[in-house]
Amino acid sequence: MLTGTGPDPVNHVLPAWDLISGAYGAFAMLAAMQWRSTSGEGCEIRLPLSDVAIGTVANLGGLAEMLYTGRDRPRLGNAVYGLFGRDFTTRDGVRTMIVVATHRQWANLLVALGLSEDVAAIEQERGVSFEQDDGLRYTLRDMLYPLFERAIRSRDYADLSTAFDAGGIVFSPYRRMLDAVHDPALVANNPIFGTVPNPSGFDYPAAGTFATVPQMHRREPCPAPYNGQHTEEVLADLLSLPAAEIARLIDAGIVGNIASGDPK
Repeated sequence: MLTGTGPDPVNHVLPAWDLISGAYGAFAMLAAMQWRSTSGEGCEIRLPLSDVAIGTVANLGGLAEMLYTGRDRPRLGNAVYGLFGRDFTTRDGVRTMIVVATHRQWANLLVALGLSEDVAAIEQERGVSFEQDDGLRYTLRDMLYPLFERAIRSRDYADLSTAFDAGGIVFSPYRRMLDAVHDPALVANNPIFGTVPNPSGFDYPAAGTFATVPQMHRREPCPAPYNGQHTEEVLADLLSLPAAEIARLIDAGIVGNIASGDPK
């Protein structure tokens, strides 16, 4: 019920809790491995998806906000809660998201759009100053939006993007996924991507690690393993179990074992 403009609920296409759970699970495993290396003891990790969801909401201030105000946050569409940020359409029809994240960006945005005097008039009328106050820009957004709509609608995207880049302003045009996958900067020339053999025979860019360490070589992407593909390797090399014990665990169905490259 947070998404969309209302009144009907709109599901978000991003599986946020699944993605955060995966990342948090990897973090928890590293913590468990560190504990094992220092204490010699293993441990069990439990990570409920619902806890990741509500815990993330709490970390974002959602619980405190609802309990303090006693009401739901208004549904804002594409507007950003608490900041000046929304989608606008240029003269040549490019819908562009603009977000002001710093006070410097606010000042530069006014200059880029030639709105300094118009905004100053609102400040004088209301007895406020937007210069150092994110909250005021959000609270009085309905007075500001029409000014920005007119200014942006009078300029082409190429012209605006040049001015916004010069001012360090956060913006981006909305793009279809087909546009994104064919964007050279995002995909073709992005070093996180590589190619790996695919059982389907269809070659496509495969993402490797997102983060890098300058002192370490970036490895090429590799295929995701099948479930059980490395069972024997883990049990033998990391846990030092003898072959007979590994065979017993597999025969008993306690652990899985799928031969490398076998999709079944």
